[in-house]
Amino acid sequence: MPRPTTAQLAYGSCTVILSTLAMLLLSQTSSGVGIAVIALAALALGLLVALTVPLPKSAAGPAARPGTPTAAPAPARAPAPAPAIVRSEAVRGPVREPVREPTGS
Repeated sequence: MPRPTTAQLAYGSCTVILSTLAMLLLSQTSSGVGIAVIALAALALGLLVALTVPLPKSAAGPAARPGTPTAAPAPARAPAPAPAIVRSEAVRGPVREPVREPTGS
């Protein structure tokens, strides 16, 4: 089972906290049973939100979400060949050496 991502933890936690506060304020309950029911409902909602957060592209696959249909993996592309560096005399021209004059001795 894969570990939850940071986004899943953040969305799930925020959902639990905000939905608990909203349901407690809207229901105005003060009994222990009512608070427990609201807390359990908020936890279930937070779990649902955390599980429906899209997974990153690198983790998406049969191991990330079992039971979901998957496409065949894309064939690996070969890296593009580097451009060849041509160093021939036809392109650069002949190498010219300086003329050496004989010295009079």
